[in-house]
Amino acid sequence: MRIIITEHARKRLKDLRQERITVSDIVNAAREIPGIIPAATRFRGFFAKSGRVFDIVAKDIPGGRLVITVIGK
Repeated sequence: MRIIITEHARKRLKDLRQERITVSDIVNAAREIPGIIPAATRFRGFFAKSGRVFDIVAKDIPGGRLVITVIGK
């Protein structure tokens, strides 16, 4: 499945709250979610390789799985 990360989510990775979360962490988290996501939904409790906990908001679109934003803990 193709994972598409919005510009908004990429920009948030530069914020202090999301530090040490990488694009590959987001892609891995999005791929772990089973099934189809018809509406934007928040998924909680993913771990970055650095150990940082984060949530993602994702939705399935015809082009793949769209990651709308990232929320660091």
